[in-house]
Amino acid sequence: MVAKKMAEQEFCDNCNQRHNCGSIYHQLGNIKSPSVVVKVIVAFLLPLMVFIVSLAVFGEIFSKAVSTQRLQTALSFLLALLVTFVCILITRVINKRLNQVG
Repeated sequence: MVAKKMAEQEFCDNCNQRHNCGSIYHQLGNIKSPSVVVKVIVAFLLPLMVFIVSLAVFGEIFSKAVSTQRLQTALSFLLALLVTFVCILITRVINKRLNQVG
């Protein structure tokens, strides 16, 4: 902790913007803008969750329909990728439509 603090101080001592640094961070902290939490969840977590759920569902379906374990895994994986890709495309279309309206 002390080494990091000293390294930061040395870096700031050599910086020609060291006097403006605090005011810049203060201005950035006070910017009023919409939250990006929903966009982050939709962009990262939704496709991941769709992939996991669809992989589990297809794995269960193919465990009853296909006798070979490798074929079950391959089919489940490929169909889960396809469903996830379709989910991403639908999300992009919805996002474009919302941006055109707003």
